[in-house]
Amino acid sequence: MSLSRLRVVAFLLTAWANAATAAVPLADFARHAQFRDIKISPQGDYLAASAVVDGKAVLSLIHLTDMKGVNLRPRETDEIADFWWVAPHRVFYTVSTKTGGLEQPVGTGELFAVDADGSSAKAVIGYRAGRQFVSAALIQPVFAAEHKVLLAKYAWNGSHDGVYPVAEWMDVNTGISSVRAIAPIRNATFVIDNDGDVRFAYAQGTDQKMRVYYRAKSGGAWELAFDESKTGIEVTPLRFNRDGSGVYMGCGGANHVGGVCLWNIATRKMTPVWSGTGAGADALLSTFDERDVYAVHSMPGRAATTLLDRNTPEAKLLVSLLQQFSGEDVRITSHTQDGKKVVFFAGSDTDPGQFYLYDFDARKATFLFAREPWIKPETMAKSEPITLKARDGLALHGYLTKPSGKEDAKNLPLVVFVHGGPYGIRDDWAFNPYVQMLSSRGYAVLQVNYRGSGDYGSAFLKAGYHEWGGKMQDDVTDATDWAIAQGVADPKRICIFGGSYGGYAALEGAVKEPDLYRCAIGYVGVYDLRLMTTRGDIPQSTSGENYLKMVLGEDQSVLWDRSPIAHLDRLKAKVMLIVGGADKRVPAVQGESLRSALNKAHIEHEWLYQRTEGHGFYDEANRRDLFTKVIAFLDRNIGTSPAAK
Repeated sequence: MSLSRLRVVAFLLTAWANAATAAVPLADFARHAQFRDIKISPQGDYLAASAVVDGKAVLSLIHLTDMKGVNLRPRETDEIADFWWVAPHRVFYTVSTKTGGLEQPVGTGELFAVDADGSSAKAVIGYRAGRQFVSAALIQPVFAAEHKVLLAKYAWNGSHDGVYPVAEWMDVNTGISSVRAIAPIRNATFVIDNDGDVRFAYAQGTDQKMRVYYRAKSGGAWELAFDESKTGIEVTPLRFNRDGSGVYMGCGGANHVGGVCLWNIATRKMTPVWSGTGAGADALLSTFDERDVYAVHSMPGRAATTLLDRNTPEAKLLVSLLQQFSGEDVRITSHTQDGKKVVFFAGSDTDPGQFYLYDFDARKATFLFAREPWIKPETMAKSEPITLKARDGLALHGYLTKPSGKEDAKNLPLVVFVHGGPYGIRDDWAFNPYVQMLSSRGYAVLQVNYRGSGDYGSAFLKAGYHEWGGKMQDDVTDATDWAIAQGVADPKRICIFGGSYGGYAALEGAVKEPDLYRCAIGYVGVYDLRLMTTRGDIPQSTSGENYLKMVLGEDQSVLWDRSPIAHLDRLKAKVMLIVGGADKRVPAVQGESLRSALNKAHIEHEWLYQRTEGHGFYDEANRRDLFTKVIAFLDRNIGTSPAAK
């Protein structure tokens, strides 16, 4: 080979190496997914998809024979929120809309219908259907016998405390409906049997206790079958078994982290079917005829699927797909009425996910669409499940993500990324644009499911009550100390970052452990717990007020003492505050009050305010700006820039 050719080869190898290691543009992490969900029609000749076109979510109706179709574009301020096939060539869908200058659309509660070819579009429920104070939701599973679908209707009565929903059969073509049941409790969720009869209604009362009502198949009066306020035990009806003799219930399980039980209708006895070993169930996988379940999906660390019946065709298919897509979370998302064609999703911590079509007759899986085709999984960082013990012995779970190529590195700059909620929410093993954004710039990321997080059982969740700034915060501290002890984190280069409750935890961590964190980023966070009891959308109802009393307590002095704004004299960390001016959940006054207090104390800080954003930035340009400024802040404080040393 000539010297000139060797130089060309060397140049190309260097270029390829540089391309492989080049940082992913922050704009790629800020973009909305191109495809959110895809569902196949009952006869298998169409696909319906929620797709982003020109920055807006539309309903794409695609003919499978040539993959051509139409995009249904709602009115200018609307986007598609969700959709369902309710007949061979008929789709119901809901929309969200931008209101009051808010960037992120919010659901309208309306229901619309359209044919698979884009024709016969009409409003079915809501003010554009001439029913101004009515909203609706389809009852799952979608029951569409004889071109009728069962839905729950909610008539707004001017109160923030909710209404008694009505279950109705609706003709998918004419919109004519007939009442099948009226819930005996406000804000109820209905559960139907395999014949489409409404058999259960359940909800939490204003005291935040679960109540489950049951009625016989023939209808008639509701009876209170389970009352958490009397027993202290929470169960939730999920769906009936094949012969209708029993009902699968969400229960505590043998390990008290969540399980699935079967309640025998005749004997009223509860029998455990599945018990979580690290976490509870997050989904029951239904057979293609929608009359039973064959597996339980959970996420003790990585995604896990437990088969309840290995002999079903659904189970055999899922096992085959899990083998083909080893290391990914595979979920069947929709199927034809005869089960011959299936749409499934495969994704992971490094992959936002791909949709595929499986044909049973051809025994072949065909790629359909990628959620975020601009993301290359091989360049993303892996999130490893971790376990540790809190200082009081409680088992904690979480995830550690090291920058790609630095899996064995020690003493890395670390971002402790705290999830919001806090109750019932958790970090899981899935693609997270915030985590990947941080790791792409050289930061290790630590996530911990502190007490109060979801999927670890009722006792674990309730262990977080009254623990804002207490044991919940200690769990985050203990996880941070664990990362230092493992040699992962450079103890002098640790920043704490979170949104909503995570924003609270970031600032509370900075004042409670002033020598642990070099910097803190509060994103749409709560900084004065007293304000939380009066401002925002939660305390605007009796149930919301009772919820806050239950999880926060009522002692105003305690609430003040556990508020970051009360202890700025302890603060050593550099601070960045990110606020949405249109935030209804955590009003901007939380961030503005802390900013004022920081200014009064002559404490320098960084301030990012977007007037039209709500509880988390939605607009792609605003998200890109947020990511850019967060990375610059981290680089100055715990990164490799001279200012951080």
